[in-house]
This record gives sequence, structure tokens and C-alpha cells, in this order.
Amino acid sequence: MTESSKIRFMSFSLIVGFFLMWEVLCIILNVSDLILPRPSEIIVTLWTRFPVLWPHILQTLYSTLTGFVLGVGIGVALGVLIGTSRVAYGVAYPLLVGFSSIPKVAVVPIFVLWFGSGTTPAILTAMVICLFPIVVNISTGLATTEPDLEDVLKTLGASKREILWNVGLPRTMPYFFASLKVAITLSFVGAVLSETVASNRGIGNVMMTASSNFQVSLVFAGLIVLALMGVALYAFFSFLESRVTGWATRGNDIAVS
Repeated sequence: MTESSKIRFMSFSLIVGFFLMWEVLCIILNVSDLILPRPSEIIVTLWTRFPVLWPHILQTLYSTLTGFVLGVGIGVALGVLIGTSRVAYGVAYPLLVGFSSIPKVAVVPIFVLWFGSGTTPAILTAMVICLFPIVVNISTGLATTEPDLEDVLKTLGASKREILWNVGLPRTMPYFFASLKVAITLSFVGAVLSETVASNRGIGNVMMTASSNFQVSLVFAGLIVLALMGVALYAFFSFLESRVTGWATRGNDIAVS
């Protein structure tokens, strides 16, 4: 058994052991389902209510991925600008840090005021919450290009754009994929956060409605769905990372070659 296979087996065993311990403790301590439902009950709820949950799953996934794609596009553009210009770094970076420090739950009512309730606030919240990791990692990756190397390339006749394209951006790829894995999980947080406040669709809305009706097992079923989607997308970007930047990864991520 290879090292990566051992890590996968240990990770799977830990997850199974966690849920088994949860089940056993709930039975031994006679925990009420209104406080903490057993994993078996959550699975039954997820199975029986899945046809109802499916449209909401698609809605949350759509809002998350749309906001994520927009956030990545804007984040890469800002990261390149900040990472290649000292003036832009000095001017824009403090403003960006200040904006990222604002709790994202505070911007949801503003988006609702501007665009109304529904999908748009969820997309925008997912976008702004994943923007900062992208910008920071892209700009940091570009800043790691050695000045001596840039001077040599300029001496050989390379333009600033050629240096960026052939040296700067390839060196940024490990930082970029690291930020993607963080950003996709944050996008789910932003989308679900908005759905709990200003939407009548999505997993966030389902969880809020279930909570108000004391359907605790359905609330946990929503959490399980969100966790599975987040892990699946994280694994997808880990797989891409291992293919694109295999020279810079340790090979011990969720998705390994």
C-alpha cells in the first residue's frame, strides 16, 4: 500500500469512526432528536427528502459557482495589477484589506436593498467573500519573481508583458490553486449566508425553514449536503492542481495523482 493510499484509508476511517461514535453516544446518552439527531436518522431524512432538496441543491450550487467564477476573474485581474505595480500595491492593497475585514453578513442587506431578494445577492456575496484570497495569492506569487531574473530577461530583450506571461504567471500557479481551494469553500459560505437571509430557494433557506419548524434532522441533512459539495469541489481543484503544478505540490491532498 502506497503512502497516499494509507492516507486515504486513514482519512476514511476517521470519518467513519466519527459518525459511529456520534451514533453510539446518542443512543447511550439517550440524546433527544430535537437536540442532536443520530447520523442514521439524518441519512434517512436525506434519502426521503432528496427529491425535494434537489432543486435547492442546484440553486445553491449555481449561486456558489457563478459567484466563484466572477470572484476568480476579478481577483486574478486585481492580483496581477497589484502584484506587478508598486504604486497599485501601495494604493489599493490597504483598501482591499479594509474591505475584506468587513463581516460579509453586513453586506447582504445592502445587496438586498440594491437588487432585491433572490439569486443575485447570493451570487454577489459568494463573489466578494472569495475575492480576497485570490487577490492576495496572485499578488504574492507575482512578487516572488526575483528582481535579478527580471533584470536578466530585460537585458535579453524580453518585454514586461513577456516576463509576466512566461515567468511571473507560471510561478504564481501554486499560489493560485491554493487560493482556489480556499475560495470555493468561502463561496459556499457566502451563498448559504445570503440564502438564509434573503432568498426563498437554496439549501440555506431550507435549513432556516427547517430550523423554525424544529426539523433538526433536515437541518443536519442540509449541512451534510453542503459538506459533500464543498469536499467534492475542493477535491476537483486539488486534482487540477496536481496536474498543473505537480512540481510544487506535496501529493498529500484530498485528490492525488
